[in-house]
Amino acid sequence: MNNKLYGSLIFELSKEGRKGYSLPRNNYGDYEIPASMQRAEDAALPECDELTVVRHYTNLSNNNFGVDTGFYPLGSCTMKYNPKINEEMAALPQFQNLHPKQPAKTVQGALAIVTLLERSLCELTGLAHFTFKPYAGAHGELTGLMTIDNYHRSRGDMARKKVIVPDSAHGTNPASAAVCGLEIIEVKSLADGTVDFEDLQRIVAEQGAEISAMMMTNPNTLGLFETRIPEIAKLIHDCGGLMYYDGANLNPMLGACRPGDMGFDVMHINLHKTFSTPHGGGGPGAGPVGVREGLQDYFPFVSPYQGNFGVMLRAYAYILSLGREHIKEVGPLATLNANYIKESLKDVYELPIDTTCCHEFVFDGLKDKSTGVTTMDVAKRLLDYGYHAPTIYFPLLFHESLMIEPTENESKETLDDFIAVMRQIAEEAANDPDLVKMAPHDTPIGRVDDVLAAKHPVTTYRQLKAEA
Repeated sequence: MNNKLYGSLIFELSKEGRKGYSLPRNNYGDYEIPASMQRAEDAALPECDELTVVRHYTNLSNNNFGVDTGFYPLGSCTMKYNPKINEEMAALPQFQNLHPKQPAKTVQGALAIVTLLERSLCELTGLAHFTFKPYAGAHGELTGLMTIDNYHRSRGDMARKKVIVPDSAHGTNPASAAVCGLEIIEVKSLADGTVDFEDLQRIVAEQGAEISAMMMTNPNTLGLFETRIPEIAKLIHDCGGLMYYDGANLNPMLGACRPGDMGFDVMHINLHKTFSTPHGGGGPGAGPVGVREGLQDYFPFVSPYQGNFGVMLRAYAYILSLGREHIKEVGPLATLNANYIKESLKDVYELPIDTTCCHEFVFDGLKDKSTGVTTMDVAKRLLDYGYHAPTIYFPLLFHESLMIEPTENESKETLDDFIAVMRQIAEEAANDPDLVKMAPHDTPIGRVDDVLAAKHPVTTYRQLKAEA
């Protein structure tokens, strides 16, 4: 491979006067562009021939990692399995070319899909109504909390401004509550990773009249099923609060149990996680919010339009592809895959909570701490073997968290290969720790300074030249 083409910026390949193609002679006359719309100087664009441009961007694309190129143990939280039939449906011109300002009579087919998707989600979750206005999971969280706040306000119960959040929760939970103007109360976790019911009882006893809601993820962030949810729900309901379900970990629950049946009143679903739209890079997303009967009247106005319709199309295609029978296999297969990896590696990686997990589990780094090899080192070394790293240093309950989350569609052969690589890295850490500490070795760049990159990003070629 030509290293110059592979490692250079397109501006560095530019040669003055070089063109990719020539436009035909203008036979249509000249049109004066208003002075207010004209550039004061020519745009600083690179000048390259066509082959250089094509090769440059093709080489760049080969540096990308996605679910189509390899195993992605980050699982449903970032790169959910996405059957190609979903993409075909979303790309149909009848859907792709819709405009939100079209007359309602011309988009009845699209509206019918939204209605049918709502019915499907109601069936899968045990809730009565959904709004599809939220554009992402965090937006859905905010919408759900606003719904709960509206409910309390409608009853004149203005004192309910506190939200209980487990210490193992996703960071969006307290963030969404804060944006909604609510106060966060943290409830502790037990040694087994589940909610400390006695601590929750204490909180409710002391502040029950001020509790607006309790937010929970089930299975929780450690991939563990919260077995005391009926008792928790009764405790919160008895003090006048509502139960909020964070749908981030919904996929292992599909066909197994429903949040509405557990006692949850409000929930959001990350359609792009549980229902198959890979969303690496921060988008696209969709966070529809479901509620039990009677709460639909308190949905807030968060958008004049439905959310990301393409994500809804993919979700509905995914549900139809599986059908009522096979969607019940999603949860058990995701759970089987996670437990298979966990049991195959727990002799070399530290498993702080040794129990059956659901779709994900968390190691606390390597079992042998004497090598000095960290979770970050393991993650970087995985890149040399062609795997994307799992989630690292989250949840914050453990110092060297390594969260592994295989999705339900991965084959045993893929899992076995990943297990073999993880064992190989553990062996390298024991015998040649510097090899792991200096990884990655085979990527276009080595370890970047994450703090410097975040605080002083280089966003333009002109800035790069100035700093050089």
